[in-house]
Amino acid sequence: MRSSPGTGVPDTMDCSAKTLVIIPAHNEAKNLPAVLAEVAALKAALPILVVDDYSTDDTAAVASALGARVLQLPCNLGYGGALQAGFRYALHYGFDFAALMDADGQHKASGMLDLLQLVWAGEADVAIGSRFLGHAEYNISFVKRLGMAIFSQVVSRITRQRITDATSGFQAVNRDVLTFFASDNYPVDFPDADMILLLHFARFRLREVPVTMRDRLSGESMHSSWKPLYYVAKMFFSIFIVLLRQTTHRNAVRPAATSIVSPCDAARQVGR
Repeated sequence: MRSSPGTGVPDTMDCSAKTLVIIPAHNEAKNLPAVLAEVAALKAALPILVVDDYSTDDTAAVASALGARVLQLPCNLGYGGALQAGFRYALHYGFDFAALMDADGQHKASGMLDLLQLVWAGEADVAIGSRFLGHAEYNISFVKRLGMAIFSQVVSRITRQRITDATSGFQAVNRDVLTFFASDNYPVDFPDADMILLLHFARFRLREVPVTMRDRLSGESMHSSWKPLYYVAKMFFSIFIVLLRQTTHRNAVRPAATSIVSPCDAARQVGR
């Protein structure tokens, strides 16, 4: 692994080639051109994987035409299932790191490198983008803001670490986390507060990073209509299950041989 001269920090270009941007997408053909253009504008040469979650529009064709790798799922797995498929793809093809972002344009790609720098440097296993440490360029309804605040308080109290945005899907992770979530540990529906607790109990290191988020570019949010009510009920139940699992057995722990020595060499060490 190369380091930037005089810094001891992993070389950005060296790590970029080992980093996969994972974008789960369901009927996002209209939004993908702008999203992929923003990632390309970073000039970081990051490979992009669009996980097409059984879309009925031209999501896969648009992503492929714009130069992204495309993984088409044979049925609709939902947001969490599509992300897990991306994790398994990343491991199969030897990536050491992944950046996770939504296909609807809510996550401003300009914050991606700030997230990745933390995991590239080995300062965190998971970097979470927080709109509340950064900026939200859209109106968050009172009900949604209240729900976000409640879940952030719950997670902060349990982890004894201040978490300001427990529902953020804008993240960067290292290979240990990819391996952990490529198994049955990953929530298949809405991986948010419950995911953070899973990572905490498995002794992964989490850090939040200020990012900018905005409203989706077009289309309907997966939290529209009655879905927010389902989301709140499901998330409280998932948190309860995570806590119950923690008190009954401790099999959900990070991979054994994962002392952090050289972040960009993680895949080689695991493969030996």
